[in-house]
Amino acid sequence: MQEKNKAVFLDRDGVLNREMGDYVCRLEDFQVLDNFEALKTLQDKGYLLIVATNQGGLAKGWYTEDELGKMHQHLSEVYREYGVKFTDFYYCPHHPNFTGECDCRKPKPGMLLRGIEKYNIDPSKSYFIGDRERDVEAGTLAGVTGILIDSDQPISTVLHLIN
Repeated sequence: MQEKNKAVFLDRDGVLNREMGDYVCRLEDFQVLDNFEALKTLQDKGYLLIVATNQGGLAKGWYTEDELGKMHQHLSEVYREYGVKFTDFYYCPHHPNFTGECDCRKPKPGMLLRGIEKYNIDPSKSYFIGDRERDVEAGTLAGVTGILIDSDQPISTVLHLIN
């Protein structure tokens, strides 16, 4: 039987890019945080790096999937310069006030469960780093260990929590 992968799931806003207090709607406002060394360390330890982010601004019409794609492309390119590769990006385009309920908007675990299935991930060896309680809750529901950080807190300050 094939050995399962391990992963660190990452919230986006406030973890990989600066928290703006509201939706980041334009590439010009997207400020990448310096978590390069920390994520390279995790990657070198064999963790897949997977982004899982609520993007309710899509449902509100505040930005397009094309603009979101540009932000994720930019994030990937900046991190790639430091040898860090994101395995995948999952985003929830829904907002309960606009699109009703879904299975992917955190604190629901849908995005993580899709990543776990697609990449043959062992949840018990995986983590979810986020700056909101809903991130930890989604992690718990998916069977991964949630790590709560403050918005814009360096990931290096929680590396000791990851085996």
